[in-house]
Amino acid sequence: MPKIAPPLTDLQVRRIVHVGWHAVGGVAGLLLQVRKPAKEGAQIPRSWILRVKVGDERQPIGLGPYPQVSLAEAREQAKKLVIQAKQGVNLKAKKRFERSALLSAASKNKTFRECAIAYMEAHASDYTNDKHRKQWPATLEAYAYPVIGNMLVSDIAMRDIKNVLEQETTTADEQSGKLWLLKTETAKRLLGRIKTVLDFATVNEYRTGNNPAQWTGYLDTQLPSPKKLQKVEHHPAVPYALAGDFMVKLRQNESISAKALEFLILTAVRSGSVRLAEWSEIDFEKKMWVIPAEHTKARQEHRVPLQPQAIRLLQSLPKMVGTQIVFASPTGKALSDMALSQLMRGMRERGELTVKAVPHGFRSTFRDWAAEQTAYPDEMRKIASGHTVGDAVKEAYQRTDLLEKRRQLMNEWASYLDFANQNRKGNVTNLRKKQS
Repeated sequence: MPKIAPPLTDLQVRRIVHVGWHAVGGVAGLLLQVRKPAKEGAQIPRSWILRVKVGDERQPIGLGPYPQVSLAEAREQAKKLVIQAKQGVNLKAKKRFERSALLSAASKNKTFRECAIAYMEAHASDYTNDKHRKQWPATLEAYAYPVIGNMLVSDIAMRDIKNVLEQETTTADEQSGKLWLLKTETAKRLLGRIKTVLDFATVNEYRTGNNPAQWTGYLDTQLPSPKKLQKVEHHPAVPYALAGDFMVKLRQNESISAKALEFLILTAVRSGSVRLAEWSEIDFEKKMWVIPAEHTKARQEHRVPLQPQAIRLLQSLPKMVGTQIVFASPTGKALSDMALSQLMRGMRERGELTVKAVPHGFRSTFRDWAAEQTAYPDEMRKIASGHTVGDAVKEAYQRTDLLEKRRQLMNEWASYLDFANQNRKGNVTNLRKKQS
């Protein structure tokens, strides 16, 4: 057993600067280790070492740097370790275990922001366009991070999620109120994203227990149902009675944006599918456009029968070298999601469009026309505009019988668009015999 040196005072310890191991007394084997500075003039590195014998082995155990760990603290630690050593504890192994546990715990101390960023990086390839890629961080930055961004995911509880959803917000027309009540659709999307991030954290063992962002059985007991709150906002649309007149004005514009908008109107699909369309998706022989699943909102392949008018439009387009995009911008990339909106805004400013409308509204224009001016079944009208209609049996039906029946519907739509409203005066539209 090491001899106990005369106990030094804190002042005496402070004056020890010679390189080496210096006994400080108070506890057998307690030493102050002094090392040579890394460079001249630098602070002298000093730290505590306890040399203690465990079985037949003498183990040096580090107790921390001096003066961050004071003389009194070093003696207190040393006393406890000496007692453990006498009981046969392997101090080195114990310290390695404690350090490992500390590092493991530290690695699990992830904030909500850190987990959200990690999740988005892991799923970067899931987003089909820049707009969707930006929506995730935008909603979290605006509403989630200010409330729970710096919280450890392990600490987030349902009350914290409620605080996010019930924070005060303001609409564009300066209405004030709670997020869940005032911007219900935005709040629903935000809740879904928070839940996904917390699921990600649970799988990575950064938190345990139930997900506090879960709606059923959790938040539905605290907040009113979004179905009773959300107001359905329809995209402003051109009335189908004015669609023919609009097409006359649109076809006078030779820009690629105008061609893309005309194709959108003819096919009644979403603008994203049109803007991302590639020549490889067009089958001129079968007069069909096959939209891949990744270019549709429903993430399902959608086959669109092309009318003669749509075929002629495509055939009139120049094919740009170096890109497969059908409606390519001058740089060869897909048109931006604002290109078609800006086109329609310009037409309205010039008086070529007399109603407030947006590109997406033409899907409503088509469905209103099909519902009021034809007798095609509702299911077929929905499928024609790319809506999902249900189970696998219906999807199989969509791929066979409905394709050619939809071709009839789309041909009639294109023919309807070919005639301006003023040329229909005095005409009566006859509903077709109900399609089976």
